[in-house]
Amino acid sequence: MMNRIVVIEDNPQNARMVEKLLRHAGYDVFLAEDGEMGLACVFENKPDLVLIDLGLPDIDGQTVVGLLRQQPELEKMPIIAFTAWPEDTAHNMAEAYGCDGCITKPINTRTFVQQIGTYLQKQPANPTDTPATVITVAENEPFSNTDSSPKSEDKV
Repeated sequence: MMNRIVVIEDNPQNARMVEKLLRHAGYDVFLAEDGEMGLACVFENKPDLVLIDLGLPDIDGQTVVGLLRQQPELEKMPIIAFTAWPEDTAHNMAEAYGCDGCITKPINTRTFVQQIGTYLQKQPANPTDTPATVITVAENEPFSNTDSSPKSEDKV
């Protein structure tokens, strides 16, 4: 069975890059551009993993993570921050927000999918025990790659 991932990211270029990388690796990917859409997408699709930007335009990532944590069926759901903040700050904030881990930007497209896979491997063997994993996406700088196809040395 294919792993399902919801990407909640307001930067369309970053969302498309992450989507391409994950789809190429065989994941089923759903995109949401803000917190409200992201919450609906998580509840509707019951993903195995969610990428979520902390700095969303409507409901910030911290609030979305808090709302997910309030749901009894999601309380054990792994949540991983994915952010452009400096590494030390990112890890501290991710923990403070209720996340279980953190991936910082810029990403290396050669290792990003492997990083995602490590979080999926930490889930229980029975996928019904944990309906979703959340990874947080935060980006403050525009994506400037003019070629839309990811290359091994591309960074997001």
